[in-house]
Amino acid sequence: MNGTVITADLLVIGFGKGGKTLAADMGRRGRTVVLVEETVLMYGGTCINTGCVPTKSMVYHGEHRPQGAAGASAYAGAVAATEQLTAGLRAANLAGLVQIPAVTVLTGRARFVNADSVEVRIGDDELITVTAGDIVIGTGSVPLIPDIPGLSDCPVAVTSAELLHRASRPDRLAILGGGYIGLEFASMYAAYGTSVTVLEQRPAVLAHEDPDVVAAARGVLADRGVTLVTGAETTGIQTVPRPGLPSIARVDYLVEGQTTTVDADVVLVALGRTPNTTHLGLDRAGVEVTDTGAVVVDEHRRTSQPHIYAVGDVNGGPQFTYVSLDDYRIVLDQLAGAASPRAASQRQAVPNCLFLSPPLARVGLTECQARTAGYDIRVAASPVVNLATVARARIVGDTVGMMKVVVDAATDNILGAALLCHDAHEVINIVALAMRHGISAHALRDAMYTHPSMSECFNQLLGLLE
Repeated sequence: MNGTVITADLLVIGFGKGGKTLAADMGRRGRTVVLVEETVLMYGGTCINTGCVPTKSMVYHGEHRPQGAAGASAYAGAVAATEQLTAGLRAANLAGLVQIPAVTVLTGRARFVNADSVEVRIGDDELITVTAGDIVIGTGSVPLIPDIPGLSDCPVAVTSAELLHRASRPDRLAILGGGYIGLEFASMYAAYGTSVTVLEQRPAVLAHEDPDVVAAARGVLADRGVTLVTGAETTGIQTVPRPGLPSIARVDYLVEGQTTTVDADVVLVALGRTPNTTHLGLDRAGVEVTDTGAVVVDEHRRTSQPHIYAVGDVNGGPQFTYVSLDDYRIVLDQLAGAASPRAASQRQAVPNCLFLSPPLARVGLTECQARTAGYDIRVAASPVVNLATVARARIVGDTVGMMKVVVDAATDNILGAALLCHDAHEVINIVALAMRHGISAHALRDAMYTHPSMSECFNQLLGLLE
């Protein structure tokens, strides 16, 4: 097919949440669509294959490990179950697109020729040119790999995606980075009996949270056996061979001027992610990028070329699947000519969640942020174990953590919340919905909830505002 040219109404580069949903929607509307994904292993995008779904599957299996079950065998079973899950989702995502006659899926690496055309290299010798009236870039992000001496040559240094596919559980895991990915993997692997050490260069983890929330989260990790070292600058990694056994890594780090080492079977590099734009040839399309490689977009996700859009992680926004899905809605309104098009500036009360065990979910302002912003506030905060009416936590045997809600004293509107508790990833959506629609703290306090549930925490928790 060398020399083949395909002309389409819409070209989508990347099979992530925003791109695949837009491709399916426009295809069902009768527009000709070409979707390009670099590898069959990423059909469906990062969330399904190397992000949200496999990690939460591993968290779930770790939390439900049968009492007395060996951690290593439970881990191997969890990896197998997770691989089966993601393979099924990849197949379902591909099937959902190829059944739409107007949609063509190409598997290969895309690179812009100019502002209207992209070359797609399939294998070693097949090249297809796709020309489209509208183009959407949704290539996501990739792990950031720092220039630490010895890291690039270390055979047991891996990214989160690579670690998820390891069938054997590491006995000792060193994690470089105490951000969301690092802490989630720390909690996850500790559940399978791995000895985990997290090295965070900043003076504190979860720096945007209030001190009481940070203390509670650190307590959860400590109770799991995680060693968390802050103010730790990783200075080098040595690969230590062992005759007849796999090599290990010796990680050197500096804390307050003193050099310390930790040995690990595996080193996880979790120092953030960067937009995946290096190989796209965006300069040939005249698409502007930031110093970090993020595609510059306006509130309608348009790039410097008005017919080219960028959705999801690649545009440098919050790296959440549901943000990519909202980007899809914004671009759809543009392509469909909506009378009142959606814009990113309209987003309010976007929640997020760190999947510790239990999860830490948050939305809006912290107490410190609200006070700095000049609000007169009231705060309701309590350890979960002190909320006697929240029977659900006791039923499932998970009473650790805390709940905290910050309220504007003048309006009774909720300014923010942090929930470190069982089912926090679900309950936080109630708070976010209330914030978006102006439902007061008193209304949430006096609402009727199913029983026993975690959401009925608001009956007692918000009563502490009085």
